[in-house]
Amino acid sequence: MVRAATPGDIGLLAGIEVAAGERFREIGMDGVADDSPPPLALYAEAQRRGHLWVATVDETVVGYAWAVDLEGQPHLEQISVVPELGGHGIGVALMDRVAAWAAEVGGTSLTLSTFRDVPWNAPWYERLGFVAVERPDDEPRWRGVRRHEAEAGLDVDARVIMRLVLPAPDAEADSGPDPR
Repeated sequence: MVRAATPGDIGLLAGIEVAAGERFREIGMDGVADDSPPPLALYAEAQRRGHLWVATVDETVVGYAWAVDLEGQPHLEQISVVPELGGHGIGVALMDRVAAWAAEVGGTSLTLSTFRDVPWNAPWYERLGFVAVERPDDEPRWRGVRRHEAEAGLDVDARVIMRLVLPAPDAEADSGPDPR
């Protein structure tokens, strides 16, 4: 089950992030695995804004997704699932909820930044319909994302900005009277 995060969920997310990050050790990316999770205040702010969702199994929080508004663009900031439940559709359910949110707020696409060659990063998102953004450095918002990632110690050449085009709003939903 995926639901909006509550204040009581906030304290659980750092542990999920750390556990999910351990997978990077398996592929020699210890620096990523050692990265500290975001401060709880960032999670709390995302929860207050309605940009944070959790996945539960038997009422236990086992994953989360966090989105932001990036200069008017719905953008996935982070998605993490406890490793022992990877491959069970939890990440897909979280992505479906984030994509629904992006459409609800009027987005025409959902974007993210991820590692190009890590199997559970760009290849996974490609299976969900995301495509690489051509020439991301042409847009100021992407330059800002890449600058932030470089400042965090990430190899920006190993990363890719991706976009999922969202379905157009239902024509029938738009056929009502003009509210102007």
